[in-house]
Amino acid sequence: MIEDNNTEFKQEYTADIKKEIIAFANTDGGMIYVGRDDDGSPHNLLNVDETLSQITNSIRDSILPDITMFISYDVSSEIKITIKEGTNKPYYLADKGLRPAGVYVRQGASSVPASFEQIRQMIKLTDGDRFETARSLSQDLTFNDLSEEFKEKNIDFGANQKRTLGIIGSDGLYTNLGVLLSDQCAHTIKFAVFNGLTKFEFKTRKEIDGSLIRQLHSAFDFLNLANNVSAKISGLNRIEQYDYPEEAIREAMLNAVIHRDYSFSGSIIVNIYDDKIEFVSLGGLVPGLIKEDLYSGISQPRNEKLANVFHRLKYIEAYGTGIRKIMQYYEHLPIKPDITVTNATFVLTLPNINYISHVADSQKNKISPQYQQITDYLKSHDIITNKTVQTILNIGQTRAYTIIKEMLSAGLIEKNDYGNYILA
Repeated sequence: MIEDNNTEFKQEYTADIKKEIIAFANTDGGMIYVGRDDDGSPHNLLNVDETLSQITNSIRDSILPDITMFISYDVSSEIKITIKEGTNKPYYLADKGLRPAGVYVRQGASSVPASFEQIRQMIKLTDGDRFETARSLSQDLTFNDLSEEFKEKNIDFGANQKRTLGIIGSDGLYTNLGVLLSDQCAHTIKFAVFNGLTKFEFKTRKEIDGSLIRQLHSAFDFLNLANNVSAKISGLNRIEQYDYPEEAIREAMLNAVIHRDYSFSGSIIVNIYDDKIEFVSLGGLVPGLIKEDLYSGISQPRNEKLANVFHRLKYIEAYGTGIRKIMQYYEHLPIKPDITVTNATFVLTLPNINYISHVADSQKNKISPQYQQITDYLKSHDIITNKTVQTILNIGQTRAYTIIKEMLSAGLIEKNDYGNYILA
């Protein structure tokens, strides 16, 4: 017998035996012979019972998740430990956590630290593809922002609530959902404000980090600062209007945070131009949905547990209503929000209401020479008819009718009760 991918020899009990057991359980299983030299020859154990007790206690107290059901012992003058491949990988040293210093795999006759990518793959194979429910690589998490939010909403936030929400999994470990809501969240939101209608010239940039709760608060504050007010005078009244409906901005930001694919490491991007805001989130649509489904209120949250947390905190009222709400805020306008979907991205664009109005007014004020002749005529006459338009412009009846229709649509003239036309 020799040491190989499935066999290990130990002269006596040492603390390193835990690494060998973890490596076998994380790979293809194997056997450890305690009471043999490196060449496989017998080595006398001074106290077999005491050694067995040391081994079993070490395995029970130092390895997570519980691995004891995959281990059996044959005891004679030596101790043969048989380790089966575990079903709840990765197994790791409790005091080291889910990182290379705590996770081992078998390579040839050696037990070596697993790479971060190997650890991620083991988690994925065990926990499935659902990002938010998978075990987190980081277990040193704090929840100061989230705790304060629950406290303000007068909702309990203890260990039981963390388990119910999915922040802590059934194995007692923090999940990826926990990471997203923790103060250590690595994902960010990036803002870029541009001068004009293109990405040619930056005005300012900002990146927001921290827990998703903190990011949302900071994002709302930044977007409110960027949401300018424009005023118009109508008679004796001063009418003020924001560039964007405040609730539409709020729903768009929530949609980007709740529905993005966090298995991508990139940031949510918010681009602010003179005429629009783009909310760019990673992941595209959940498989099975098409863009048209969103307008009908059909929703399948990619991050169902994250959506539930925001529902509990009253950030969202019900699933699938955000896009419809946004569209309702623009239903009286000629330009609507736009959605662009690819396999990897979801882009929601909100038009700037005041910019649209300004452009419309500018177009209205651009009067063609023929329009100018008609308005000049009406400044010295009460009315104008189709026949008069033909005469002063020296055009036919059909062309005169077309020009009158264009001026009516532009709001330059109006039709009175007698079928004649007057200045608007």
